[in-house]
Amino acid sequence: MTFPGTTDASPALGPPRRGTPRSRALARRVMRQFGWDIEGELPPCPRFVIIVAPHTSNWDFPICLLAMFAFGLQMNWLGKHSIFFFPVAPVLRWLGGEPVDRSAARGTVGAAIERFQTRAQWILGISPEGTRRRTERWKTGFYRIALGAGVPIVPVWIDYPRRRLGLGAPVWPSADEAADMAKLGAVFKREMARYPERYAGPGPGGEAVPRAALRSTTSSG
Repeated sequence: MTFPGTTDASPALGPPRRGTPRSRALARRVMRQFGWDIEGELPPCPRFVIIVAPHTSNWDFPICLLAMFAFGLQMNWLGKHSIFFFPVAPVLRWLGGEPVDRSAARGTVGAAIERFQTRAQWILGISPEGTRRRTERWKTGFYRIALGAGVPIVPVWIDYPRRRLGLGAPVWPSADEAADMAKLGAVFKREMARYPERYAGPGPGGEAVPRAALRSTTSSG
């Protein structure tokens, strides 16, 4: 679908923004007070999927929120409709949350694709791991969303040793899912995570941590 003033090939609108120069400077100041900073630049695309990794700690969410305000980016995330109740619903929506009924026929993937197809500007943030716990590999919902909506995927890393949250270059999904996953997986390293033993990566073709290596690391203290 082509929107007035923009196409995927010529993204004249740019990403949706929020806040003011003052609020962005304040968010950066708060991050720096905690020893954190941001790196990279927002891509000039009006619509894209952001994947955030490694996701191994409860601290990941507030760090991402501060970075969102520091970049001045209006990013959205999809949550179970049951958590959007008064009085927390307005706060969740202000933070970018949008309710979705995961039991519906179209599911979360279909709901996200529909939003991309009907909005000139929309950014969706997703954790490809789907949980803070150790998983065998990433979930592929984010990839199916980007492929179905015809939008790029922007990798965002949380690097705890360096205390940096960074944005990488957009990756356009192609017919070769394995190659795309390898390209995205190469951006993230196990050592970036707050708890490296919980990070597994996208699986075959991307960054991965064998269970044997995890047991060895754990047993050595």
